[in-house]
Amino acid sequence: MNAVWGRSYFALQAIAGAAWWVGVSTLPLVREATLGELDPPLVALFDLPLFVAASALAALGVRWAAVLATVWTVLVALALTGYATITGLAGWGVLAMIAAAAGSIAALSLALRGRLPSELLLRGPFAFRPAASRASPARHLGATAVQAGLFWGLLLGVVPLAIAALEQRWGLAVALPEGLSTWARGAGLALLVLATALGIASAAALATRGDGTPLPSAMPNRLVVAGPYRVVRNPMAVAGIAQGVAVGLLLNSWLVVGYAMAGAVIWHLLVRPPEEADLEARFGEPYRRYRGAVRCWVPRLRPVPAVR
Repeated sequence: MNAVWGRSYFALQAIAGAAWWVGVSTLPLVREATLGELDPPLVALFDLPLFVAASALAALGVRWAAVLATVWTVLVALALTGYATITGLAGWGVLAMIAAAAGSIAALSLALRGRLPSELLLRGPFAFRPAASRASPARHLGATAVQAGLFWGLLLGVVPLAIAALEQRWGLAVALPEGLSTWARGAGLALLVLATALGIASAAALATRGDGTPLPSAMPNRLVVAGPYRVVRNPMAVAGIAQGVAVGLLLNSWLVVGYAMAGAVIWHLLVRPPEEADLEARFGEPYRRYRGAVRCWVPRLRPVPAVR
């Protein structure tokens, strides 16, 4: 069934690619927004067989065509990103090709392996391992603080600022009216404070009640049903996504908001399934009962009883 989903994606990609080339050929706005000053006939000479035709063959189950279409899509996404960053042109083309590259990689994995490549993300500091047992809560709290500083600094500071800068460079920024911009920044600040408080409370629960940290390579040794975990199953993920959206509002960057939402999709599809499988393998029936009572993203109105 997963292979069918992969082939279905390639079918949609072939149709979308053909429609895009019709738009490039007939609408100057589409051509300028997605190709800039690149020569359409020259690009079409390579893109029609390697992207459109190869995607169509991949939809029919031809495996080498799926590989070819994916490799070409990734190369074009990289090349167009460089072109747009240097020239300030074809920004919408970059977004389209980045989305196509991500979709092609996922579809190729489904078509060839029947599953998404979650193992690519779960390596090094993201590989699932319990924390060193019997470490003091203070030690876990200290490790958690260091982790939070590093990850928040990178994922909520460096990366969003880079994305916002590229958004400006690629001509994708949307200027809001002054009043709306002020409101967005105020909402972003409030959301950032609330989400950060949720993240800190969740991390503290893991460190003090779970004998571990939020980092996958130092996971809690005990099932944590306390604090925010009584109302939502993954409060750290909820907090992180909300923080990303808040930073996007503060920077007046719709692309940063999109980055945060893309993170939610990646986490839900690639990280959540193996993480929940690991928790079920380690904690068994208590975790299964907890998973059945507490939702992944939507908080409960009434918290479940805490487990001590």
